[in-house]
Amino acid sequence: MDSSDQVCPVCGQPVETVVKRHKTLGAWVPLWTPGPCHNPECAAYVPGGAEPRGEPSRRTAEES
Repeated sequence: MDSSDQVCPVCGQPVETVVKRHKTLGAWVPLWTPGPCHNPECAAYVPGGAEPRGEPSRRTAEES
């Protein structure tokens, strides 16, 4: 497994990588995190197309 591959912390299945961002010293810094788990047998399962629970999605200036 490559170190850049993300896995679900609950079931260990591979998940997609999601890029979030946070502000550090006045600059937006990317943060790569595991995406939602789509394994129906997992406790952290998120149905396809649904946003993961937690931080709400934000629109950027480019999307507006």
